[in-house]
Amino acid sequence: MEKSLKARAVDLLSRREYTRRELERRLAPFAESPEQLATLLDELAERNWQSDSRFAQQFADIKGQKYGSRRLQQEMRQRGVGKEDIAQVLEDRDDLSLARSQWQRKFGSVADTPQERARQMRFLAARGFGMDIIRQVMAGSAMDDDFPPDSAD
Repeated sequence: MEKSLKARAVDLLSRREYTRRELERRLAPFAESPEQLATLLDELAERNWQSDSRFAQQFADIKGQKYGSRRLQQEMRQRGVGKEDIAQVLEDRDDLSLARSQWQRKFGSVADTPQERARQMRFLAARGFGMDIIRQVMAGSAMDDDFPPDSAD
């Protein structure tokens, strides 16, 4: 017996959050018409079974421990999350401390050569941190080596 479109949607949503666009793409091959699909998606959103803002929050919570705001924003946009939801989820993020901890975990010491410095900067850029944050991390790491914490007294 063939599953109904709604059963397929509920089955998908029971496993994880989906954006409206993702659900639409996954369910389109099984829909009899685009109107039927749109009606179902509206109903799911109305009942709060599907929510782009909830997806954005969960996505930021999970991926946000590893990636900077720029990358999170880009990935959420690709999945169909609206600008308002993205802005709301990313407004309180501290990219600088996250970038510092990512840098510390991966490298732990200041680059000795320009090539190594460029490699460290590329790593942070690939993680979705902006150049202003990357510069602060690289400058802060150099200063940390020059001034040991005990000598500040």
